[in-house]
Amino acid sequence: MNTEDYYSVLGVAEDASQDEIKKVYRKLAKESHPDKGGDEETFKKISLAYDTIGDEEKRKRYDVQRKNPFGGMGGMGGDFSFNEMFSNFFGQQRQQPRAHTTNIDLNIGTIESYLGGKKTFTFKRKIKCETCNGSGGDKRVCPGCQGRGQQVNQINIGGFIQLVATDCGQCGGRGEILINPCFVCAGTTSKDEMKSIDINLPHGVDDGQFLRLKEVGDFRNGLYGDLVVRIKIYSENNFEKFGNNLIYNSFLTLEDFKNDSFKIPHPDGELNIKFPKKIDTSIPLRVKGKGYKTEIIGDLIINQHLKYDRD
Repeated sequence: MNTEDYYSVLGVAEDASQDEIKKVYRKLAKESHPDKGGDEETFKKISLAYDTIGDEEKRKRYDVQRKNPFGGMGGMGGDFSFNEMFSNFFGQQRQQPRAHTTNIDLNIGTIESYLGGKKTFTFKRKIKCETCNGSGGDKRVCPGCQGRGQQVNQINIGGFIQLVATDCGQCGGRGEILINPCFVCAGTTSKDEMKSIDINLPHGVDDGQFLRLKEVGDFRNGLYGDLVVRIKIYSENNFEKFGNNLIYNSFLTLEDFKNDSFKIPHPDGELNIKFPKKIDTSIPLRVKGKGYKTEIIGDLIINQHLKYDRD
């Protein structure tokens, strides 16, 4: 990185006008020109200094960078080194595989939620194309970012330079450009598969709960992501789930109410429920401890629905 102070090289003040800089340069160039017996290295320094601060736009960038503690003193030379340093840094970050997940919904019945255990389901996912081994085809290094996948832009904010890294517009952040796509996957690197998988449902798995399965999701960016399963509980055989409570909707006739009790097909086994002395179908019946047995043991709540024909 060049740290030369171009104002000192020309011997001018920092607030010198462009005309003053031009006059001084002409005088010094004539004195130091090798054809006139001057020193060649001195002539090169003078020429480089004038090429930078003798141009109004380059001078503005040079002045900003001189005031920036991270910018260095090298005019355009220092600017390129600074960009290169950060481009390499961001490029190293890009090389890390981007984590991703495949998200699906899995419908679970209330009784399944209560019993838990093995659950087999099938879903569609992307797997690695074997023909191109997941590469997508023949590629070459992106000329826009030189394989870094990102481009670094400088933004001048109040005299300070802020570096902003963005994905390369030519390669979309991949660092490579496809030149000969795979004839099987058309360059996508993957193909569709219907996959069946077994999971173990915990007792009391709830609506909206997530289960994560490592590395069985879609193939993307050269690796298999995780599969995230969102549980959706639906009513099953008149049973519903409400927190830790198990809800049962019983549909009874007038004849049923003449009996002393009625039966409920509880997941743990059939229960014989006695009717209270006073029948009031607007008030649910409660059986303690017959709900979900998680951190808090829930109850069985029985809703009584009367059904009869008036004929």
